[in-house]
Amino acid sequence: SPSLPEYFVVPSSLADQDLKLYSYSFIGRRMPLWSWNHPNGSALVRMANIKDVLQQRRIDQRICNAITRSHPLRSDVYKSDLDKCLPNIQDIQAAHIKLKQLCVNEPFEETEEKWLSSLENTRWLEYIR
Repeated sequence: SPSLPEYFVVPSSLADQDLKLYSYSFIGRRMPLWSWNHPNGSALVRMANIKDVLQQRRIDQRICNAITRSHPLRSDVYKSDLDKCLPNIQDIQAAHIKLKQLCVNEPFEETEEKWLSSLENTRWLEYIR
């Protein structure tokens, strides 16, 4: 994948040939990427969606099992679909444009009474939170 770094961490129980094979199954070939590690062994792993719905469960299970085996306490993997709970880039850009319009284009004296509600309506603070 042109958007992944040259080197990245993967669970040792996944063979190189498996990784290469699985990479074709992910949108944009964005395989699981170990992003963060906590001293207690917890880790944050990011990955794109799997394209082939029929292969999704098998590949997902194989990767999650490898991640579990890599955890010192063998804790189960907790998965969260961030596409469902985070705004997309277009939403963030639209909120930023609204914020800029509010701060630059609107005369403050004319909008002072409703400025905080206008700020809230941009959703900018919600997104950056």
